[in-house]
Amino acid sequence: MLLLSDVIESLTGTRLEKLSLVISETFVDSRLVIPGAMFVALPGDRVDGHQFLNDAFRRGALFALVNKDLPETYPVLDLRSGTISQDLVIPPTPFCILVNDPLLSLQQISGFWRRKLSPVVIGITGSIGKSTTKELVGEVLSQRFRTIRNIGNLNNEIGLPLTLLRLTEGTECAVLEMGFYLPGEISLLCNLALPQIGLVTNIGPVHAERAGSLEAIAQGKAELLQALPSNPEGVAVLNADDPLVKAMADKTRARVFYYGLDPSADLWADQIEGLGLAGIRFRLHYRKEILNLRVPLIGRHSVHTALRAAAIGLILNLSWHEIIKGLQQGYSQLRLIAVHTKNGALLLDDTYNASPESNLAALNLLGEIEGRKIAVLGEMYELGPYEVQAHEIVGARVAEVCDELIAVGEKSKIIVDSATRAGFPSVQITWLPGVPETINFLRNRLHKGDVVLIKGSRGLAMERIVAALETSS
Repeated sequence: MLLLSDVIESLTGTRLEKLSLVISETFVDSRLVIPGAMFVALPGDRVDGHQFLNDAFRRGALFALVNKDLPETYPVLDLRSGTISQDLVIPPTPFCILVNDPLLSLQQISGFWRRKLSPVVIGITGSIGKSTTKELVGEVLSQRFRTIRNIGNLNNEIGLPLTLLRLTEGTECAVLEMGFYLPGEISLLCNLALPQIGLVTNIGPVHAERAGSLEAIAQGKAELLQALPSNPEGVAVLNADDPLVKAMADKTRARVFYYGLDPSADLWADQIEGLGLAGIRFRLHYRKEILNLRVPLIGRHSVHTALRAAAIGLILNLSWHEIIKGLQQGYSQLRLIAVHTKNGALLLDDTYNASPESNLAALNLLGEIEGRKIAVLGEMYELGPYEVQAHEIVGARVAEVCDELIAVGEKSKIIVDSATRAGFPSVQITWLPGVPETINFLRNRLHKGDVVLIKGSRGLAMERIVAALETSS
């Protein structure tokens, strides 16, 4: 368990054994604080964590990391110099620890704590599928090991340190999703987490607007593999079906384990059958073993998620019984939620976010389900130079799968144009400028037997469409 003495030592290099105060958890959001917690007041232009100190302490925080002199009457322990004496007097709780940078201090504490413990750390990155892979790997490993994973999408320079501080002496495995926006970010996360196993899902133009080219994105993701150790514990788990990921084998000192649909991979699958919302069926190959599996993962594309989780299980010597049990009771929804309207239409709520790859996967699932297939697709953001190409690819797939297209947002006009060029009848296409217009258009137009995929970039908040149709249709 994390103690106040650990926090002080991580920030100053001096251990004060007399500080046996136990820290229950660490938070940057005062609304989540529980008694015994450490609160980190992150400064910001729009939202400044220092404004919520009273709330954090009212909810039971023991102390807070701050970098401002505060008018409140809370006692302050100034650690900005980074040095202390053994006779340091700790103020009564609640109190503030004054540091130069609360975020850097949070990272420093988490890296210190990670190094005190000895879990197997699995880092997961990629353009899409990180969160679903993290959840399923966690389910598989939990069949034998005491395992933690990032909560939700706490996968960045703030969220990952918070996850590391949830480690205990009893934690055997930590499954950590690692997000990427700009070069150097994953290196920072790896320096804190010290992963022994690194898994890359795929490379696509997600966040290309910030990161640049696909090659730059691949280079950023490869930072995970470059951080892996060269000892027997170091393993890079690579997607053999993605050329940019497969080529990352040259970037790591660790042993490489390939997964995919290519028979040359260490672990591969064939005879994949989509069963709609009932899951998928496939045949799995590993060395001389062949297994026929059915798992509750939605969409044929989810076979890669199953392969990733199985690969990590094999690397850590789990039995097939343990691996299959984890796969079958695992994270089945993959962010997509199926709900029915009052009149019986089926809504596939995949509104969490959108990229060309995830759009294609969702459209493939739509194609597996019986009924009149309607795609409600919003524009995709942050694609940079791939913006036109990405929307065109989605439009071409719409023409192959759908019976009707409703496109939402200015950039979605590219989807419309592409679908039309691919032969999709223009009378079956509707373009609308935003979510309110889409709700009004679809209200009372859906019928029993309709299957409606609703998907778009997070900024559109297309979950509002689902909420409105679920209650009004």
